[in-house]
Amino acid sequence: MNILLTAATPGEIEATREYLAEKMYYRKNCSVNTLITGAGMVNTIYALTKYISGTRPDIVIQAGIGGSLHPFYPPGTVVMIREEVIGDLGVEEDSRFKDIFDLELAEENSFPFSGRILVNPHQQLLEKIKLPAVRGISVNEITTDAARMQQLIEKYGAVIESMEGAALHYVCLQEAVPFIQLRSVSNFVGERDKTKWYMQEAIDHLNRELIAVMHQFLSRD
Repeated sequence: MNILLTAATPGEIEATREYLAEKMYYRKNCSVNTLITGAGMVNTIYALTKYISGTRPDIVIQAGIGGSLHPFYPPGTVVMIREEVIGDLGVEEDSRFKDIFDLELAEENSFPFSGRILVNPHQQLLEKIKLPAVRGISVNEITTDAARMQQLIEKYGAVIESMEGAALHYVCLQEAVPFIQLRSVSNFVGERDKTKWYMQEAIDHLNRELIAVMHQFLSRD
């Protein structure tokens, strides 16, 4: 099995990389490679597509921090993203956000979308991950405006915001590569006072769960 572990920045998965480097229990014929894509959907799409076209992994695991849109998922919570939507591809018009499907620039069920959503179809794989399975939303500009945040919640029903998740889903669906996305909440979306963020705690919790996931794949006979 060839596993690709990917993140936007090195610090998000550094603890897991160090842990894996120290362990010698890898199952036979199993390898783990890492890819740091850079922040944002454009960087992630390019880096993932380039990697997959040269070295096709059996599974891609993306891990990173994100913001919460829902009080049920406070800072420190780790979730698995089952579905993703793109939250900023469109136009703001008449105090409403219209996406490319509203504008009839794309069909909402045109592959890899299903009802405008990028759904992870690998149910058996997802069932192995004992974390809440939720809907994420990806944006290129972190949401800070309360009205805009409410728009995204009402329109898409997402609970976790990131800048790279939809890129993972889009590329892996297009390339028919199984994938998992893990997100750890560092802050509530809209909170710009970083003294109220839990960045290190989010990273610590993320790596704890990520190591557990990696152990499932690597420790089998």
